[in-house]
Amino acid sequence: METDSGQIQSPNYPDDYQPSKVCVWKVTVTEGFHVALCFQAFELERHDRCAYDYVEVRDGSSESDPLLGRFCGTQNPQDIKSSSNQLWMKFVSDGSVNRGGFAANFFKEVDECSRPDKGQCIQRCINTLGSYRCACDPGYELATDQRSCEAAACGGFLTALNGSVFSPGWPHEYPPNKHCVWQLIAPQHYTITLLFHSFDTEGNDVCKYDYVEVRSDSRLHGRFCGAATPEPITSDSNILHVEFKSDSTVSRRGFTATFFSDVDECSQENGGCQHECVNTFGSYSCQCHSGFTLHTNMHDCKEAGCDQVITSMPVSIMSPNWPDKYPNKKVCTWALTTTPGHRIKLAFNEIDMESHLECSYDHLDVYNGPSDASPSLGRFCGSKKPPPVISSTNKMFLQFFSDNSVQKRGFEASFTTECGGALKAEVEPGDLYSHAQFGDNNYSAAEECEWVISAEKGFGIKLIFNIFDLEDEAECTYDYMELFDGTDTKAPCLGRYCGSGVRILLISFFLKFPKYNYKNLHLY
Repeated sequence: METDSGQIQSPNYPDDYQPSKVCVWKVTVTEGFHVALCFQAFELERHDRCAYDYVEVRDGSSESDPLLGRFCGTQNPQDIKSSSNQLWMKFVSDGSVNRGGFAANFFKEVDECSRPDKGQCIQRCINTLGSYRCACDPGYELATDQRSCEAAACGGFLTALNGSVFSPGWPHEYPPNKHCVWQLIAPQHYTITLLFHSFDTEGNDVCKYDYVEVRSDSRLHGRFCGAATPEPITSDSNILHVEFKSDSTVSRRGFTATFFSDVDECSQENGGCQHECVNTFGSYSCQCHSGFTLHTNMHDCKEAGCDQVITSMPVSIMSPNWPDKYPNKKVCTWALTTTPGHRIKLAFNEIDMESHLECSYDHLDVYNGPSDASPSLGRFCGSKKPPPVISSTNKMFLQFFSDNSVQKRGFEASFTTECGGALKAEVEPGDLYSHAQFGDNNYSAAEECEWVISAEKGFGIKLIFNIFDLEDEAECTYDYMELFDGTDTKAPCLGRYCGSGVRILLISFFLKFPKYNYKNLHLY
């Protein structure tokens, strides 16, 4: 199609297009112009990736030219402009769903703002498809001739480190046809944070009538409208652009916001911190890698003891100096304890240690209990990530060892809790809790936990329920607890329990040894 304007329609438009169609259009306008494409109607089969019926537009004269967009569904695509005087377009329909199709106008487009007179705009000229519009610098608004600018009652250049901006007329309704632009400028190496406190403009998700638009450099942080207060916005540089626009119809109360500027001390030589620099409002702080503590000068890091006791999960641990190389000749331990009646699950996120077939050099030992005298759950080294490791009780012990030769990055691991496990009943009562967050939160849905409780030879087991609060149902078919007189669910069932209310339930049962001595366990 070698013409300066025209219309492109799907086959059979405005009726449904036929199945299994492929149509290609090549549009060429006068040399020196661009091709503008505007969709007037659009209704194609919907798909997230537009894999079935679609319109494809490319910036040039062939299918190998850059893709400007692939479109489907029922929403009109945004206006499109080619970079040259040629545009390539293809329509594809598959063999199933058919819709009403599309209609699009094309015409030659010139950038009026590139002319010497800039469209007779006094301050700024903004090109649009088929036309252009004049705009003003912050602190000015268009005069009635839509070309010249005059001082505005809103907007302007703001260079203070902190302050406020608000819609014209606040706290009353803003006037119609207002256009306000604020340019917030802070010193070099500063950023600007904008906090909205009240927000009420005409509009919905589209924000095409009244809106507030926030930009820094070329990045659009967002266009906002309606009654939802936007989240805080922090600029990418020392300049933040805030624009408010109202149309000629509905008016609301508008918005009020405050801004403050902050220098990122960490951007210059890491703030003088040896390891990590964390920027905070009005200041900054230095932090050290795992296995190091902050020096009294608050910038340097010195090697520290790395023995930890952990009682709260989920939690993550790291080898000393992670993510950098761990030191030579280092021994670190972690003693982990969770709620009685629950197990500890260790999952490696990353591991990079000196490799050896038997892990005789640098390694991490994991024990199924409170110390290195407990049974081993494994010794780990190298760079292959091991599978998760789960303790059988509520305690786990880890020991990291590095020799005096090869250094690697080490490891990072996460710990969570798993319900169930093995418990040992003693003469002194022990405890068992239904879930790890007992007392803080209710138990989760779709949980299934099994505990095996044992006592030494010659003893039975007594369970004392201090708190019992489960979903109540006559047959206990939803949430329940079952007791078995043995080591698994094949043993004789002693009862199934559910319901609410604090009560004491005393049950004597024997795992293997039928004698009349008891060891105690309290259940919560």
